[in-house]
Amino acid sequence: MKILILANKLPFPPRDGGSIATLNMLLGLQHAGNQLTCLAMNTTKHPFPVEEIPAELQNTLRFIGVDCDTSIRPLRLLINLLFTKAPYVAERFNIKAFRMALHALLEEESFDIIQLEGPYLFYYLDQIRKESHARISLRAHNAEHLIWKRMAIRESSPLKRWYLGNLARRLLRFEMRVADRVDFLVPICEWDESHFREQGIVTPMLTIPTGLNLDDYPLTELPSGSTLFFIGALDWMPNQEGLSWFLDHVFGLLIDELPEIRFHVAGRNVPARFLKKLDHLNITFHGEVENARSFMQSYGIMVAPLFSGSGIRIKILEAMALGRPVVTTSTGIKGIPAENLRTVRVGDDPQTYKNLLLELIKDPKESSRRAAEARKLISREFDTFKLSKRLSQFYKAQA
Repeated sequence: MKILILANKLPFPPRDGGSIATLNMLLGLQHAGNQLTCLAMNTTKHPFPVEEIPAELQNTLRFIGVDCDTSIRPLRLLINLLFTKAPYVAERFNIKAFRMALHALLEEESFDIIQLEGPYLFYYLDQIRKESHARISLRAHNAEHLIWKRMAIRESSPLKRWYLGNLARRLLRFEMRVADRVDFLVPICEWDESHFREQGIVTPMLTIPTGLNLDDYPLTELPSGSTLFFIGALDWMPNQEGLSWFLDHVFGLLIDELPEIRFHVAGRNVPARFLKKLDHLNITFHGEVENARSFMQSYGIMVAPLFSGSGIRIKILEAMALGRPVVTTSTGIKGIPAENLRTVRVGDDPQTYKNLLLELIKDPKESSRRAAEARKLISREFDTFKLSKRLSQFYKAQA
């Protein structure tokens, strides 16, 4: 089959969860015998020259980048809030240059499947219907509205809480409209699939988690000593929320019992208020790291406190693949099989979270055992080539 993937950012370099998920799916679908093209927005936030994508990828996948300015503009945000019912976080991806590039591509060739990488590509659905006979699929990386709804619930500022709640309601209507109008829906976890069905969506669905190629994640021994690490984009609000909670409510408890503990933090676009929080004798802030896997291999236990979001936390999967113990929350574990509670520790309050970390630090053998089990689970449940083959078979059966 000829498959076109539409993405609101280039999937290279694969440094964050979204780009990793998209690139691995491209590679997996290609490995399953399909011909892949990726038309992606080359945004001002995540710019990357397409010609610098490695030749080994360019030889198997076709990438087309379109320069797009998706910056948040305060005046447009205000107009959107006052005079429309659309979510501004989606509206800013409705871009003329991308529409023109899509038109040129569809005029030049035909595709069997066009897969939208997330609901923000909805603005091009009517155009696709007019200009192509392809079946349209939505790859739902998250139930986006739930991220904002949970942040609204936890927000202390009344004005900000109102805005986040308003945005969540707009996103709910928007996402369900997209899910209802595409031909197929591909959620990233069973929990999200159930949520879509509860909202009355009857579109044919197949849940396909984010896959990893384990060849990219060599096992290394856990380093000795009391080292924790956090890695994630610090311009993403759920990461800000989780890291702030850990620093404010958990880290001090750890230091009281283990003064020599070290916490290593990596992430791009850190807000100024976090720089103050990270200015601590026991914390090393690395900024944006060139190689996330090397960073994770250098330290002991992943700290992944998340309270907002849906889908699967890909950085948690990567840590598991590398054989690193993980302590997360009930939200962080969503999308990962329940049996994994034997490998990943889960705590939702400061005292429990602290105790779980201390148990792993003080019992290296138990940490190593859990890490090895996590690696096995990734191999069994999250192999990108097995998952993409299932999706390819689903598309062929529906076409």
